[in-house]
Amino acid sequence: MVMTIARTVRATTAAALLALAAACAQNSGGTAPETAADQFDANDVALRVEYTGGFLTPAMLAGRLPIVTVYGDGRVISQGPQIAIYPGPALPNVEVRRVDAATVTQLIDKAVAAGVGKTADFGQPGIADAPTTRFTVLTDGGHVTTEVYALSEAGESTDLTEQQNAARTKFRDLFTELTGMPEKSGTAKSYEPTALAAYASPWVAPDAALGEQPEVSWPGPELPGASLGEQLGTGCVTVTGDGVQKVLAAAAKANSATPWTSAGKRWSVILRPLLPDESDCVKVTTR
Repeated sequence: MVMTIARTVRATTAAALLALAAACAQNSGGTAPETAADQFDANDVALRVEYTGGFLTPAMLAGRLPIVTVYGDGRVISQGPQIAIYPGPALPNVEVRRVDAATVTQLIDKAVAAGVGKTADFGQPGIADAPTTRFTVLTDGGHVTTEVYALSEAGESTDLTEQQNAARTKFRDLFTELTGMPEKSGTAKSYEPTALAAYASPWVAPDAALGEQPEVSWPGPELPGASLGEQLGTGCVTVTGDGVQKVLAAAAKANSATPWTSAGKRWSVILRPLLPDESDCVKVTTR
């Protein structure tokens, strides 16, 4: 099978962030917070863009990574290029880059100037099952957020007023600046998690054409773990300590359709590296 690399708008790069920061000085809209990047804690979320909701399985919703997170120490963590094959790898490709303290502050200024944390009327486009885009920014007053339903899917919608479309356009532009610029410079490294979330649901055989999928013994805490809800059929366990390397080694032999065996049963498992501000899979799920 030929493997190809799919670079999507989720593959955020340090170059995009640096280019965005350079444009910040030219933005005259809004009032930026007086925030000194060197006063941030290393694991403070300075800026985050993520999807919530949408038409996905409970495990996929729980295991979805933020599109991009910028931390107080300048780390920029995002999902990198994904191998366009089925079944895909058991682990997502997560990358980390770094920007300087001034860039972190400029990014915050840009997001606040765009309106993150301010009241806006985005309307309700007539689109079902789309995700909501959530922007989170750290200001001197704490974290502020803005959520926009079907931000990319709706476009210039006739269901919305001119003012609502204008409000959406401003946030689509911000989203594009953060996630859509081509890679020009900057070196990405693989993110090395110190903890993992594993979302488990009863294994269902994939398409017969895929063939028999070899079992892999689950080396972490017993599955399925804490329930995400009585009707969801999905649980989660947090893997820490020595268990992280054991799970990573096992995942290298697995794929997204692998049946993992634990407690005498077969499970489908979505693995999600926990980010620096995350410590527990349940808390991530309910964020």
